[in-house]
Amino acid sequence: MKNTLTLRHLDLLADVAELGSFSAAAEKEALSQPAVSQQIRALETFFGVRLIERSGRHMRPTEAGRVVLAGAGRIRDEVEAMQEAVQPFRAGRAGRVRIGTGATACIYLLPPILGALKREMPGLDCTVRTGNSPEIRRLVEENTLDLGLVTLPAPGRSLEVTPIFEEDLVAVCPATEAPVGPITAAALAARPLVLYEDAGHTRLLIDGWFAAAGLQPKPVMELGSVEAIKEIVGAGLGWSVLPASSVRPGKAGGLGSVPLEPRLCRRLGLVLRRDKRLTAGLREVIAALRAGLTG
Repeated sequence: MKNTLTLRHLDLLADVAELGSFSAAAEKEALSQPAVSQQIRALETFFGVRLIERSGRHMRPTEAGRVVLAGAGRIRDEVEAMQEAVQPFRAGRAGRVRIGTGATACIYLLPPILGALKREMPGLDCTVRTGNSPEIRRLVEENTLDLGLVTLPAPGRSLEVTPIFEEDLVAVCPATEAPVGPITAAALAARPLVLYEDAGHTRLLIDGWFAAAGLQPKPVMELGSVEAIKEIVGAGLGWSVLPASSVRPGKAGGLGSVPLEPRLCRRLGLVLRRDKRLTAGLREVIAALRAGLTG
């Protein structure tokens, strides 16, 4: 590094301090462990003091290292502020916001909200990544995503969680088989079930609903796509439990839906890092989601 100090070196120092090892920092940054070690040594040479020391089985910042990390945080904030300030000069762009959510919300809840936001702020670039709630939460914690819309609860000490939307889960069946009135867990368990794969929170809610009635669902199929589930159910191959937003009247395509007895609902919440700097674009996205989902 000689006499050069770069943001890259400071980011690597922060990674080692946060993750507790050179190998973990190397894996996160797709570098070799020797490369990380070399750059940390070069950074220590630049400052003339030891910045990282071993504490038991983990690497920890020294007192001098903590001083450098505090300064690195301020530098990063200033750089992000400068990037935001120059956005209007970049061919009309207003910044980029990376959103993560489940497939159901992506298909049925976000399009009208993001469409309206795009018309109001054509320079705002919103990208959406889908996944189950634990995956989205992890990506927000890693700062790979700026914001998540996930099924609650969403544990994580580094996350700020804001409940924003609640909807019923309903039994979904071929329209010709739809009963009159609510359906119980016992009656639903007697039918062939096509359910979500068991990796996400919505499936946990469904399993818990059955468990409260002393039952354990035994699906004939488990799928990761709500659209695939609807196609299977529409073909007469089973029943399912889906968010009500995915089978809205007039858009169900030959499907019927009935309430569950007792009622089962899921809550969605916005999650972001507690230390996340709210850019103008991110603030606009959060405001649009709150208005669109709580209205």
